[in-house]
Amino acid sequence: MNHILRQIRNTFLCAATLGVMASCADDLNQTPHTGFTSEAVYSSVDGYKSVLAKIYGAYSLVGQEKGSNVDLASNSGQDLLRCLFHLQEGPTDECAYRWMSGDNLYAMAYMQWDATDPNISDAYYRLYYSIAVVNEFLRYTGESEISKFTADEQETIRQYAAEARFIRALDYWFVLDLFGKGPFVNEDTPTTAYIPPAYDSSQLFDFIESEIKEIETILPEATDYGRANRATVWALASRMYLNGEIYTGQNHASDCITYSNKIIGSGKYSLEPDFSKLFNAENHLRTNEIIYGIEIDGENTMTWGATTNLVHGSCGSDNSQDPTKYGIMSGWGNYRVRGEYADLFGDFTSSTDSRCLLWTDGQLQYFDTALDDGTCGYHSEKWTNLTDTGEMSGNPASDGVDTDFPMFRLAEIYLNAAEAVLRGGSGMSRTDALNLVNAVRQRAYGDDSGNIADTQLNLDFLLDERGREMLYENVRRTDLIRHGKFTTSSYIWQWKGGVAAGRAVADRYNRYPIPASEISANSNLSNPEY
Repeated sequence: MNHILRQIRNTFLCAATLGVMASCADDLNQTPHTGFTSEAVYSSVDGYKSVLAKIYGAYSLVGQEKGSNVDLASNSGQDLLRCLFHLQEGPTDECAYRWMSGDNLYAMAYMQWDATDPNISDAYYRLYYSIAVVNEFLRYTGESEISKFTADEQETIRQYAAEARFIRALDYWFVLDLFGKGPFVNEDTPTTAYIPPAYDSSQLFDFIESEIKEIETILPEATDYGRANRATVWALASRMYLNGEIYTGQNHASDCITYSNKIIGSGKYSLEPDFSKLFNAENHLRTNEIIYGIEIDGENTMTWGATTNLVHGSCGSDNSQDPTKYGIMSGWGNYRVRGEYADLFGDFTSSTDSRCLLWTDGQLQYFDTALDDGTCGYHSEKWTNLTDTGEMSGNPASDGVDTDFPMFRLAEIYLNAAEAVLRGGSGMSRTDALNLVNAVRQRAYGDDSGNIADTQLNLDFLLDERGREMLYENVRRTDLIRHGKFTTSSYIWQWKGGVAAGRAVADRYNRYPIPASEISANSNLSNPEY
């Protein structure tokens, strides 16, 4: 078990958890409700570390057990990573969901949601729950609160605070990207009788940017795996700035290149030669490429979401696909790739691209009958619960997996920088951009046979390349929006807009609505487009 997961399991179980959040504005400001007082929890550095572990666990855990003792009431009871998957992948060309009726995902798959959609509410409240946990933690990290500790202990707590602020910045980036606005709360926000103000895209962007610039100077260059350091902050900045024009109306391509260059120039990262090892049960060893990974442990930090969802969900439950090939005992069969995704590899039956990981036996490529027809759609074989030697990891009886989720990795940074060059950014030449793209492709092909020429390097190619490289890594919706292809007629895939042939939809679907329950509770919020 990895370091931060051990801390979640062994320490936080005896420390603080937050109360359940309902749909009201005051619930964005929570304080612990436990048998332990805050004074007891924050009386030692170990106590601070236990709450920090809870903060890190916000993306992969729902509480202290797999299906019970949840820390936040929600519609589906799923962890944040699975909620984000539904919103970031579900409506796109990458994902067809077999269980649409059971999980109420028809509106998501057909891009027909409204402000009452339960999947949108789940993601929204999970994000703000995470923000609330961070805010409560930061209230105990001020200079007066930590003055009772030794100088070394104070410095440790300051670093913990910077790590927590990184998680909050990441939370707010998802709020910005998914909703384009949202209530703003921080550690200085009153905890009672207060209605948070609404921040628009530019205000959220400015806040995240200011946090990035402050905490990058506090965080160390290197930390334990699974914890924030300077490079994790730079990676968030690279991603946010690449999309900056969508958020603010101003081109931030040069800023994207600046922060991408910080990672590239650090000399600490390199592409993992074996693509498949980035998504197996020992991918925590891939610290050469994975800049920040969400730690998953199938036995000790159990969840039905996160990568358990990706590994089991990508494996069929009613066909000849063998689940043991992927290190699990059973497949769920809920995820398929849409036919257009398979086409990104050209003639995928003879492709030598190592990312072309498609299980096709007995399956039709396209969804001509229905999007939840089990005979249609290929399965992705990208995510597994296998060790480096090809053995099943962990306890098969637990149904969990040990595969971490790589939130940021070097290949994305390479592609971010290259795209920023094409979008007019300064700080990198076009030749350098081409070399970065070809480095990603050389890893994929094992040699230079997949290299492209300068004349082939354009935005459409880069969008396709990101699809080939980053399937199910929770960025596809963001990428399609940035390229003007998510809602428009410039790129049509089957069942886009709810019809078999696909169609354009209204531009309002580029942003999700604030949940109706939140609108009714906070007079500062509104959904004019919905």
